[in-house]
Formats: sequence, structure tokens, C-alpha cells
Amino acid sequence: MTQLAHRIYIGTMASIVVLTFMVLLIKGIPYYSTSIEERFYHPDHALFKPSGVFGHGLGIVGTLLILIGVFGYQAKKRFRWLTTRFGRLKYWLEFHIFLCSLGPVMILFHTAFKFGGIVSISFWSMVAVVASGIIGRFIYVQIPRTIEGRELSIQEIQGAKANLSEVLNSVYHLNEASKQAIFSSIQAQPVALDNGLFGKMMHQYFEDKKTLRNVRQTLLANEVPKGDVRQVANLVGNEITLNRRIERLQIMRKLFRYWHVAHLPFALIMLVIMVVHVVVTLMMGARWVF
Repeated sequence: MTQLAHRIYIGTMASIVVLTFMVLLIKGIPYYSTSIEERFYHPDHALFKPSGVFGHGLGIVGTLLILIGVFGYQAKKRFRWLTTRFGRLKYWLEFHIFLCSLGPVMILFHTAFKFGGIVSISFWSMVAVVASGIIGRFIYVQIPRTIEGRELSIQEIQGAKANLSEVLNSVYHLNEASKQAIFSSIQAQPVALDNGLFGKMMHQYFEDKKTLRNVRQTLLANEVPKGDVRQVANLVGNEITLNRRIERLQIMRKLFRYWHVAHLPFALIMLVIMVVHVVVTLMMGARWVF
């Protein structure tokens, strides 16, 4: 998958989640904004209530999406015959995140924003799973990996770095002032902060953006062609990103291990109570359109 195709792939899935939420909200807001005591008299109560045709259908579809997302991704990771087929693990992870975001959106509207009993434990566990999944995705992308998704060692990361000096000399033939500005930007030391890892990363992010702007301005001032400026800036940006990731590698690996400890129990609680809820619902005689 090319970089453009991958961006379209991610953008399409994100748009589906956002549009689904907006459509469901607009469609049902007259009902959902009605107080719990008065909903029974609302003309759309039979449709939007959790056991209604629309509400119940959202619960069924949302549950299926979560189950497919969870067990499909786990199967891709664990079964050898799947590891080399049907796409890369990276894309499966992104599809897992998509399904496990879209499913909870549907279940949220299935509940009609009414939480109570043991099901509320499953719901808030689901919220915790989604929130921790977003955090986990952020940590995951901070750890350099192969195109198949395998984590790179520090030696492999160092080996993947291009020799920027050789590239600049052999391809772009920049003058000394331009090269000096580039090397100074890459060798700049991060500022130590007292407001934690996230605050430090945010500071570094804006500092790196500022550095790239300065590099572009320096290259343009030295009359480097605009096409070359863009390509050199991309090279410098990649170099800075790799340096930052090497700097944070051990911390991110530890955080990723701790994340698993927090993410998996919430996922198990959600799935177990979800299964109990479905079984009890069926035993009580509740049916959908069949």
C-alpha cells in the first residue's frame, strides 16, 4: 500500500466513525434528549429504546464489530498461516482500532444513554478499552518497526538511518551555509523539562516544527530550488524523528508493557459481561426482527 493509499485508508475509516456518530446523534437526539421518565410517551420510543428495532439492531451490529475486531486481530497475530497472508499486521491493527471504535459508538446509542446494573460495568470497561486503545496506538507508533510490524532493535534503527551528509553532498550539492544549518538542527539537544514525558514530547514537537521552518528558510535564502528544499526538509524531518524515537525507545517499550497490563483486563471484563448480557437477553425471550 502506497503512502497516499494508506492515508486514504486511514481517513476513510476515521470519517466513517465520525459520520456514524453524527448521523445517529442527529437522527435520535429528539428522543435521547427526552428525560428517562418521559421517554415511554415519546413517539419514537418503540424504535430507539434498547430493545427497539433500531436500538436493538445497533447493539447487535456494534457487538459483532467489536468481536470481529478483537478476535480477527488476535488470530492474525497468533496463527502462523495468517501471519504471512491477507495483508500486513500494521493494517490489521488499524482495522482493529476502526472496528473497536465504530462498535462502541453503536453500542453507546443502543443504550440510549441509560446506564445501570451490571451492564454499566461492561459499558465503562468498553470506554476504558477505547481510551486505552488510543493511548496504546500512540505508544505503538513511537516504537520503530519493520513494514510487517516487527519491533526494531536499537542496532537496526541505527542501521536504517541514512547517511545524511553523503546524501546532501551527492544528490543536492548544497553550499556550506545550508549544510551547517541542517547539521546544527539535527544535533540540537532537547531541553530538559520538569512537567513529565508528555509535556517534554509536546515541547519537542513544536521545537522540531520550528527547526524545520528554520531549515527551509535557510535553504530558500541560499537560493536552493523549492523542489530540493521540500525533499531536503523531508530528509531532515525523518532524521529528527528517528533521533527522537531512539531517545525515547526504552521508555516507550516500558510504557507499552504497562499498557498491556491495563488494556487487557478491561477488554476481558467488557467481553465477559457482554456475553452474559446477550445470553440473559436471549433467555428472557428478547428477539430482534427474527
